[in-house]
Amino acid sequence: MRNGFNKRELGDFGESLAIDHLKEAGLRIVKRNYRCPKGEIDIIAQDGEILVFVEVRLRTSKYRGYAEESIDQRKAQRLQNIAAYYLLQQGLDEWPPMRFDMIAINWEEEDPDIRWIQALF
Repeated sequence: MRNGFNKRELGDFGESLAIDHLKEAGLRIVKRNYRCPKGEIDIIAQDGEILVFVEVRLRTSKYRGYAEESIDQRKAQRLQNIAAYYLLQQGLDEWPPMRFDMIAINWEEEDPDIRWIQALF
């Protein structure tokens, strides 16, 4: 628990911070917490013509490393599978240009440190 948040509330708060950060940068939020049989992706956004799939990672301690270190190859593959499922579900004739980003939030001090890592893989 951090600042009175339980784990789910902390995750929701992190996603809200990430959405605010993306909107300030000019992205349009398409979907939050997209769920499908392949899993969940935190945010789907539009950056011009590019469809952006965003994973939000929040850490309140360095015990398990920094937030930006938390996506391994298995998680990256799962995110790609979720994105493919989403695109197939949309029934598009052609897939748009896309990228995978991460919003890494390290929140050990009073204010969270937010890092936007674009084109993660």
